[in-house]
Amino acid sequence: MSLNKTFGSMLIIAGTTIGAGMLALPLASAGLGFTTATIIMIGIWALMTYTALLMLEVHQHADPSATLNTLAYELLGRKGQTIATLAMFFLFYALCAAYIAGGGSQLSEKISTWTGTTIAPQIGAVIFTIVIASVVSIGTHSVDMVNRVLFTAKVIALVVMLSLLLPYVQGQHLVEMPVEKGLILSALPVIFTSFGFHGSIPSIVRYIGIDIKALKKIMIVGSALPLTVYILWQLASQGIMGQPQLMTNSTLGAFIGSLSELLHNPIVGQSVSIFADLALATSFLGVSLGLFDFLADTLNRGNHLSGRGQTALITFLPPLAFAVFYPQGFIMALGYAAISLVILAIFLPVAMVRAQRKAQYTTNTSSGYIVKGGSFSLAIITIVGIIIITAQLLQMVGIIPTVG
Repeated sequence: MSLNKTFGSMLIIAGTTIGAGMLALPLASAGLGFTTATIIMIGIWALMTYTALLMLEVHQHADPSATLNTLAYELLGRKGQTIATLAMFFLFYALCAAYIAGGGSQLSEKISTWTGTTIAPQIGAVIFTIVIASVVSIGTHSVDMVNRVLFTAKVIALVVMLSLLLPYVQGQHLVEMPVEKGLILSALPVIFTSFGFHGSIPSIVRYIGIDIKALKKIMIVGSALPLTVYILWQLASQGIMGQPQLMTNSTLGAFIGSLSELLHNPIVGQSVSIFADLALATSFLGVSLGLFDFLADTLNRGNHLSGRGQTALITFLPPLAFAVFYPQGFIMALGYAAISLVILAIFLPVAMVRAQRKAQYTTNTSSGYIVKGGSFSLAIITIVGIIIITAQLLQMVGIIPTVG
């Protein structure tokens, strides 16, 4: 296997994971403290890596070009395929809504700063959506070209941002404990969503082929890179601000403003702001392109001007409506995305592996790669998935505190 392909695939996994979810981490985990937040992140990383390996176990017995819908249909039937399709729709729309809400807030604050005129977040959301929709509607090639530039700039901005922030870390902030026990449960959906990369697994398998050894390395190392970045990011954000200061910030703009004011260094705030803009833009580009192509295929829209225009409206109007009515809904939308991500990244892999192993046991044809842990591990991760969904639902009805 080409080392270049393996390395490139690791970066695809890392790039898919490190996006707008990273921006939500300081807001979602503000009341947890650095140690608690880090333990939760490591646990969720292990969970998501394990379910990625379950996906590899399923893929090894299918065609290398098989999609999640194909695998779900072959192993779980029409009902399984329908659940997978609905979960993908919900996930794509929830993520797009989160990116529009966050990007619109950021853009409106920048326009207000540049022009001296107050701009509502809703107007920023509309402008941000029109720009991204224009690039996506032109085609995949335009997204590829724009994304290459933005991703390169994002990596540079990330390095600059962390190098500026880490020298200001204070030890006493890092030993703070959760201010409220319920916040541990409340933070789970957003932190979980920040580790979502499973939508890229079929593409990686198609690119690499059924080479389990290489694919295992790609999943483990590719997902460990975001974990490292997230821990450094939490070290910087929670090491600079105490919990009371962090918890007063309900938006990205407020968090960035607090950093600049606290450190008396506008360059710090600018670096964080630039990274936030780039992370939102690259994440929104990738997710909206996936939703655009998924809708075009599902609804049989043509590749001509009229067909792409219709697909663009269906792709961008629903999440834009959410952002307009809930301009502060960045964290909320990421929490909702966690529900469908649990289905796609936990419930479906577990169900497909169970069905595949049962079929192999029945026909006495068990062979190939089998993820360790057996039925006990499958039961444990299923319970964790139920806990994450329950945490989001409990927030929705006000039983546990909301985050962000």
